[in-house]
Amino acid sequence: MQANTIQEVIENLDLIIQKCVGKASRQAYFALLYKEMTVAVRDAIAAGAFENAARMEQLDVLFANRYLHAWHCYDRQEPLTHSWKTAFDACADDALIVLQHLVLGINTHINLDLAIAAALTAPGDSIFGLQRDFDKINDIIASLTDGMQSRLERIWWPMRLIRRVMQGKDEAVIEFSIGKARQAAWANGVALAQLPDVAAAAYIDQMDKVVSGIAGNIARPGGWAAYAIRLVRWWEPKDVGTVISILR
Repeated sequence: MQANTIQEVIENLDLIIQKCVGKASRQAYFALLYKEMTVAVRDAIAAGAFENAARMEQLDVLFANRYLHAWHCYDRQEPLTHSWKTAFDACADDALIVLQHLVLGINTHINLDLAIAAALTAPGDSIFGLQRDFDKINDIIASLTDGMQSRLERIWWPMRLIRRVMQGKDEAVIEFSIGKARQAAWANGVALAQLPDVAAAAYIDQMDKVVSGIAGNIARPGGWAAYAIRLVRWWEPKDVGTVISILR
């Protein structure tokens, strides 16, 4: 199921959320956050926040279709990228905290999908004209993620401990740097826009392996982060439906 407009993206996300909620699947966590992001981008386009509204809608739809395609492939047990499989597989792991599930989705969607969508939207040298709008869409993602984190911290106060304990350590799940991820996504998008199809496919395959490795670190952090995460997990509601209600 693919979308042609942002409104269709939102409708598809609603269907995914509905299905995940019905199965009490933790896959709903990122889907809910992603819908919030998509609505914010739609509203920003309508408000004239971007230099090229039509191009931004094209980017957003291509970007979203990467996630929609991956989710449906996983649901049908069809082949998909290593990165998304790792993120979706983690949803069955009861040891992970809510924030880990959100960051696993963000990691793959920014570090893999965003670069590919940017290169498809603006191939060749036209990619350089996309940078300002590219940065704006990332600002929206970052602000919404920070807002979600703040909500979770208000509900589950031990999560603040992770921020304090792991402050300044980029490998910690709470300190996953969207800033660094978007810089990498832009660099990869520029590279992909300049490459012929065969070389681009090989580049994407290598990106997928790297992003999957990052996902493994997010799911299984070491050191103090591991202990802090256990504390948060003990405090968090164990019922998926309860968490989904809070995130809504």
